[in-house]
Amino acid sequence: MDAEFAAYLERVRAHRAELGESMAALDAALALPVGLGSLWRRRVRAALTELAHDLRDHRSLTEAEGGLYADAVARAPRLASVAAVQLAEHGEFVEIVERLLGERESGLDGADSVAAHREAATDLVGRLVRHRQRGADLIYEAYEVDIGGSD
Repeated sequence: MDAEFAAYLERVRAHRAELGESMAALDAALALPVGLGSLWRRRVRAALTELAHDLRDHRSLTEAEGGLYADAVARAPRLASVAAVQLAEHGEFVEIVERLLGERESGLDGADSVAAHREAATDLVGRLVRHRQRGADLIYEAYEVDIGGSD
């Protein structure tokens, strides 16, 4: 692995830690009692906003020409189907976060809409955890490098 790509993987590792922190912040906000009302809403909104930012950064970093997924598939074509799943999920995650933020903008009227919002955001956190697991496995299989969970 050349020095330039090794430095790129270090950026991926650092960003992975940031994304993990965003996910943890959302998980922590969702775990607060809904009965806290506006505090719960503000914390969830702030966590979703940060997650949206980190997801956009993650996409641009890993999907860039010559980026992580393109290089991994070039090195190990057998990983193409896993990379395709990862790439497709990027778009899905961005759409879900935008939808959740849109719900925040339009307002969550009543206990049922708050519960559905919380459930959708909790499901997103679970999907992101599995996405990160597959990404770590893909990178390890392509490069025999552990990018870690967080720093």
